[in-house]
Amino acid sequence: MALANDFAQSLKQQADIVRIVGGYISLRKSGAQNYSGLCPFHKEKSPSFSVHAARQFYHCFGCQASGDVFSFVQKIENITFPEAVRAVAQKLGVPMPKQAFSTEAEAKDARLRTSLLEIHERACIFFQDCLRRPEGSRAREYLSGRGLTEDTIRQFRIGFAPDSGFLLRDRLKGEFSEELLRESGLFSWKESSQPSAVSHQPKTTTETKNGGTGAHARPAEQGSAMSAMYSKFRNRVMFPIANESGRVIAFTGRTLATDEKSGPKYLNSPETAIYSKSRVLFNLHQAKEAIRALNYVILVEGQMDCISVFAAGFHNVIASSGTAFTAAQAALLARFSKQALVNFDPDAAGAKATERTLGLLIEEEFDIRVLTLEAGLDPDLFVRRKGKDAYTAALKNSQKYFDYLIERARQQFPVRSAEGKHKALNYLLPHIQRVPSRIIRDSVAEEIAQKLNIDSQVLRQELKHAAVSRKSATVKPPTEAQVTDAEKIFIRALASESQLQSEDYVSDRSGVDDAFEPARQAKYVLSSERLHVGLGTESLIEMLLNPPPETGVMDIPLSDSNRQLLASILLKDDEELTAEKLEGATRALRRVQIRRRLEQIQKQLEAFRSSDGRQFKELMDEKLRLKRILMDPNLGTGENLAAPA
Repeated sequence: MALANDFAQSLKQQADIVRIVGGYISLRKSGAQNYSGLCPFHKEKSPSFSVHAARQFYHCFGCQASGDVFSFVQKIENITFPEAVRAVAQKLGVPMPKQAFSTEAEAKDARLRTSLLEIHERACIFFQDCLRRPEGSRAREYLSGRGLTEDTIRQFRIGFAPDSGFLLRDRLKGEFSEELLRESGLFSWKESSQPSAVSHQPKTTTETKNGGTGAHARPAEQGSAMSAMYSKFRNRVMFPIANESGRVIAFTGRTLATDEKSGPKYLNSPETAIYSKSRVLFNLHQAKEAIRALNYVILVEGQMDCISVFAAGFHNVIASSGTAFTAAQAALLARFSKQALVNFDPDAAGAKATERTLGLLIEEEFDIRVLTLEAGLDPDLFVRRKGKDAYTAALKNSQKYFDYLIERARQQFPVRSAEGKHKALNYLLPHIQRVPSRIIRDSVAEEIAQKLNIDSQVLRQELKHAAVSRKSATVKPPTEAQVTDAEKIFIRALASESQLQSEDYVSDRSGVDDAFEPARQAKYVLSSERLHVGLGTESLIEMLLNPPPETGVMDIPLSDSNRQLLASILLKDDEELTAEKLEGATRALRRVQIRRRLEQIQKQLEAFRSSDGRQFKELMDEKLRLKRILMDPNLGTGENLAAPA
C-alpha cells in the first residue's frame, strides 16, 4: 500500500515511540533520552533493547533489530507496513487518508484482513443482539447461573448464536461475498459435485435442529451456492476472542444442547488470516495495563475462569485461548511482566497442563508461583462460592514453582524406597534442565536433594549426565567498540536534527556561527579536510554528510552494520555536544591522519637505496614537518597539514 509519504512522515512526527513501544513491552528510563527493556524479538536475561525518545527509534544490542515506530509495530504484530501505519494512526486517533496499493496481492491481503475484522465485529454485535431477544432466554439463564452480571456480560461482549443455521449468514451476505464469509471461519458448507437445477416452483423447507427451526422457515434456494452455507456456531453462548488491540478476531461457543448431535461442549473458531490461536491470550487487551501496574499476571485455564476472576476485581488475569499454553504465548506474556502466578484446575488434567505451562514459563525465565485450589473447585467456582477475599488469601499462599513440583513428585512417587526416589528424580530432571541459569539450577538441586533425602553429589552427577547443553546466545562485540571517541562525536554531530533539516549551507570558512551548531561545524571540517577518509566509519560518515533530502537519521539507506553502529552510538549520546568536544575530536582525527601519512613516508624512505636525491630529501622534510605539527598541542589547521606545493 503506497500511503502518501507526507502522511506517514507527519504521523511519525506525532507518534511518541516511547509510548507506542511501551504499550507492548515494559520500558524503564535508562538515560536522559533513553528507555530500556527486554527485547520482544529474542530471548534474553537482561535488557538490551533501547528506545531513544528524542530521535524516535529503537535498537536491540542483542539481536540487532532496529527501526522506527512503524517497523516496530510491523514486526511485533507481524503485519505489513501499511497496516502498521494504520495501527499507529488508530492509536493516535488520526484519520487515515484514501489508500492506494502498490501491488494487487498487497491490496487483496489488506482487504481480506480488514474485511475479516469487519465480519467478526458484525457477528459479535449480532450475537449480542440475539442474547437480548426472547430466543436468548436459555443463554441468559446459563450466564446468570454462572454468576455473571449484565455489566460483566457487556464488558466481555458475550452473546448467543441462535439455533438457525442461516440467520447470521443472511445478515452478512448483503455486505460480504461468499468467499469472504468462508474465509471468516464462522460458517460451514456442503460441497456439491454437480450444480442442482433451479426449481421454478416455490418449495418451503423447515430447517432442522442443526440448521434452524420452523419459525425461521424460508424458501429453498436450490442452485444457490450460498444456500449450502450455514453457521458453524448454533445454539451456543458466544465468547469473543480479541487481539491485543481489542478487535474481535475469533469466538469460542459453549453449547446449550445436551444431545449427542450438538457437537463438542466448547467449539472454537478455526485459524484464519487474522487469528492464530497459539499466539493469542484471552483477555490480554483488558488485562495488560493491570499486569504492568502490578508486575505479575494470573494465568488461568478457561475463559469462564478468566471472566469470573476478572469480575471479582483481579484485572491482571488472562487465559490461553482455545489451546494448550504455547511457547509463543509465553513470549507474548513476557513483554508485560516476567512474574506469573499459574492457577489451573486442581484435577489431573489441570495438573498436567500446569506442569507443561511451567516448563514453557521457566524457559522464558519467569519468576513463577503456583496456586492449587482445594479439590473440586476451579478458579470460577472458588471465586463464586468463597468470594474475593478468600481468593486474595489463596494468592498470597501460592507456592514457588519448584516447591509445587517437588510436592507433586512426592505424591506420585513415595520416596521411602530407592525406586521411588529414582522415579521422583526422573520426573523432576526435565524441569531442572529447563532452567537457564546454572546458579538457580544448583540451588534447586540442593533443595530437591534435601527434600527427597538424596545425596547432593549423586544428584549433581545425574544432572551432569542428563543436562541439555545450554549455549547462551553470545552477543557479538559491537562494531562500536572499534570506533574511536572522536569518530563517535562526529557521527553524533552529523546526525543531529539541525543537520538533517538544513541545506548545504556553511556560515563561513571556519564553520563558526553566532550559535554553535554541531552538524554544521562537523560538516565543514570533514568536507574541507576529509579527515574521515580511510577510517572504518568512512562510509557511514559519508552518508551522513550527504543524506537524502527530508530524511530522518534512522531512515537514511545504510548497510546493516552501519545502521547498527549508528544506533548504538546515538543511544549513548547523553553528553552534550559542545564546541570544545568537537574541536578535540577534530584534533584527534588530525593526529590519526598525520600518523597514517608518517607511516606511508617511512615505507617510501625505506624503499630508497641511498639518501641522495631530491625525492628522498622532500620526503624527509615532510616527515620532519609533520612531526613538528604532531608535537603542537593545537595541531595547526587543516590547511597546514597538507604537503607544501
